[in-house]
Amino acid sequence: MDDIAPQEVRYPDLKPAPIPAELKAAGWKPVPAKDYPAMIGPFVARRLDGGWEYAFLPEQRHLNIGGVVHGGMLMSFMDDVLGMTVWEAAARKPVTTVQLNNHFISPGKLGELVVGRGEILRVTRSVVFVRGLLTSGDRTLVHGDGVWKILGSG
Repeated sequence: MDDIAPQEVRYPDLKPAPIPAELKAAGWKPVPAKDYPAMIGPFVARRLDGGWEYAFLPEQRHLNIGGVVHGGMLMSFMDDVLGMTVWEAAARKPVTTVQLNNHFISPGKLGELVVGRGEILRVTRSVVFVRGLLTSGDRTLVHGDGVWKILGSG
């Protein structure tokens, strides 16, 4: 499936920044979100080289006291990026994080697009092993890897 459905409005009072025209022109589309992802997004996605890449544009609310993107925000985004990657690999069956390791390499900055991409390492009947990178421009921000459970698989 190559389309992204319109974003669900779960929190009517939450008004995220609109997706900039240059991102839309580059093929980015809103990722449907509800609950926690809707509160920390918006996230966008696009098809690239046979896979998906995901992104968000850091706002003031995503920063820590030091003025860079909060590590918790980057970990949450990595969890979503890898989770969406696993969901696709598991034929869109429900999945959940079992283990997630994050290694912080460089800080994210206000207004600089953070892009995430996952890579499936191995799929078994019940779990999926995955790794990914968060980047901004030519900088690696976070390297992550983890294990996801395919729900209902035993």
